[in-house]
Amino acid sequence: MVGDNGAVLVSDFDFPLPDELIAREPLADRAAARMLHLDRSSGRMEDLSFRQFPELLRPDDLLVFNNTKVLPARLFGHRSGSRAQKVSEQNAAAKEFLRGKVEVLLTKKLSDAPMLWQALVHPGRKLGVGERIYFGGEASEQTHELAAEIVDRGTFGERHLRFDPVSDFYGVLNRIGHIPLPPYIDRPDRPEDREQYQTVYAKPLGSVAAPTAGLHFTPEVLECIRQRGIETAELTLRVGLGTFQPVRVDVVEEVKLHKEWYQISEEAAEKIQRAREAGRRIVAVGTTTVRTLEYAVRQTPGAAGNAKELPKIVIPSGAEARSVGVQPRDLLSGAPERIVAQSGEADIFIYPGFEFKVVGAMLTNFHLPKSTLLMLVSALAGRERVLHAYEHAVRERYRFYSYGDCMFVE
Repeated sequence: MVGDNGAVLVSDFDFPLPDELIAREPLADRAAARMLHLDRSSGRMEDLSFRQFPELLRPDDLLVFNNTKVLPARLFGHRSGSRAQKVSEQNAAAKEFLRGKVEVLLTKKLSDAPMLWQALVHPGRKLGVGERIYFGGEASEQTHELAAEIVDRGTFGERHLRFDPVSDFYGVLNRIGHIPLPPYIDRPDRPEDREQYQTVYAKPLGSVAAPTAGLHFTPEVLECIRQRGIETAELTLRVGLGTFQPVRVDVVEEVKLHKEWYQISEEAAEKIQRAREAGRRIVAVGTTTVRTLEYAVRQTPGAAGNAKELPKIVIPSGAEARSVGVQPRDLLSGAPERIVAQSGEADIFIYPGFEFKVVGAMLTNFHLPKSTLLMLVSALAGRERVLHAYEHAVRERYRFYSYGDCMFVE
């Protein structure tokens, strides 16, 4: 369906989901997850186990993973009260206002020197620029392990926190931080989540959410893929704040995404481009991998392998009007777009009408209603087919979201 002005509506990506189908606990055996196999050309569906995933891969496929690692990015501390409004001594809160509890979710590192982070802060409205927050130890000015000052406000309600220098910031963060489980899991994190909410191939720290399609892989499944001779590649996209944010507009074209840092190595770029040139299928593990690949191919190589983002060009196509990155050199010379080694910040938004230039199939979990991730899957397989598959998944009692089951779309 479309709106009166021909725009795609966010409500078109809604579906009913019983609360009991939201997976709040991981399976003891990652690979025991169920997998819905969807053929996007015919709409045919098949109920399988994830352990059968290697059998669905073609011998010449290239399987691409996002190897990012989740930070223990949730911190609990106390405010200094230095910027708080004075409280009357008769007020019951008088003794607590200087030591009010604060929860911080680090969402994006802005710089190393000084150590500056973008973060969500609760209660945000009570914490202004200049307020100091203490974490660890007694979380006081006298005894703490980390201290930060709010130095600015961000664009999506975030705050910018400048941390006092410490000899090993990430060591302290690993000791006192908590794994930032998605809100819909609706329980405190536990020590075992540090391993369970992490892919077995995770390497560079930096994300505030796991690339959840990868949570199903085990060393045994990866070995089975290797024994079948299927080529693999890894890239990195630091999953950011957008994964927690609901869509707050009615029209899809008005959605604005956070930028997320990514990197594609020389080795990975060569594998991906070689597969493209040979006409081989590229299979993406997760929506984060899809976004990285489709963003990267739309970039011009810059100095030292960094991506230089070009202005986006709007290509109207009725109800499927979209904004995609287009290379001026391709429009002028007809030269093919390439994947090259690069790093930068991606904010590509993929929804129905998008032209896929790299990804031919994807493994993905089941996503939230009206979410940008559901729109991405619908762009690859078609909105009606995907919503029909979700209806089937609900009827067959699949487990949804981060710790839930998965779907292979080809």
